[in-house]
Amino acid sequence: MAQRYKDGLPYANYNAMDAHFKALKRTTHPHWNMLPSQAVQQELMRIDDAYQQFFDKLGGRPHIKRRHKFKSITYPGTAGWKIEDNRMTITFRKWNPDTRKWQFDKVPFTFFKHREWHGSIRRVTVKRDACGDYWLCITTNFVDTDPLPTTGKSVGADFGMKDAYLTLSTGEKKQHPQPLKQSLKKLRHLNKALSRKQKGSNSWWCAVRQIARLYRKVSNQRKDFHWKLATELCEKFDTIVIETLNLDGMKRLWGRKVSDLAFYQFVEILRYKCSKHKRFLREVDQWTATTKPCSDCGFHNENLTLKDRQWTCPECGSHHDRDINAAINILRAGIATP
Repeated sequence: MAQRYKDGLPYANYNAMDAHFKALKRTTHPHWNMLPSQAVQQELMRIDDAYQQFFDKLGGRPHIKRRHKFKSITYPGTAGWKIEDNRMTITFRKWNPDTRKWQFDKVPFTFFKHREWHGSIRRVTVKRDACGDYWLCITTNFVDTDPLPTTGKSVGADFGMKDAYLTLSTGEKKQHPQPLKQSLKKLRHLNKALSRKQKGSNSWWCAVRQIARLYRKVSNQRKDFHWKLATELCEKFDTIVIETLNLDGMKRLWGRKVSDLAFYQFVEILRYKCSKHKRFLREVDQWTATTKPCSDCGFHNENLTLKDRQWTCPECGSHHDRDINAAINILRAGIATP
């Protein structure tokens, strides 16, 4: 694609890429016949969609991965694979030196089936993570149409980094486990051990796998907390109001801690859970005054600083917790927004 763009040629859509790929299999790249045709078509569709979004100014220019960096393969529909219980059979093509022809070869795999799926399978993806483990991702046409019962309650949530990760307008505070912070000592130990190994040796690869497993554990701990917290909010409240954050500015100030808290990941999970359970998620603009105004009388405390966690309103005399007061103001601003 990049070469066609440099040569001033028009964009080659999916049909043109597919025809070019078939021509290469017949001429200069016969070993590509080993690849399942359905998986190749899925990859070409993803490339075409990425370039279409780029032309529509909905994303950046796609970067095509090198072949040794591909870690997943996708099969659509029911072609090229078969699943029975916890056994999956994938169809490949291999070269038969006796007949000097390409022939189909079915390779079976056994996987751990940790849950039952509902509906008919539409897509199957096999992924390999950085630890060398393989995962089977199955997409079905089943849609959960049983939403949670309504509660008639609304809540405002204020993100924080000192006293609590999430402060609710009800006065409840949720603490973040900060899994990366808890694993820093072990992570430093493993990186020191890696630096002593000869790069490319068996011991070096073992050390790399150990670091990858630790990072995977940290990521799983963080996601587990986010999913459980989002589910809890959806079970208790019908309307959830949050405040948008300037994450780039926060990372420049606090760096690693912001990445460990993963505000954006939690918002994406909460948005998905709200759409699934028929909840309303509203976001208040980051420039809306929510911290300094008094939630009782509306007085703006211009002298409030980041060090002030508790303060008393000089107008009405109300004593406020900084985060709870902000959560109440976020809730009011979100309800007032149409």
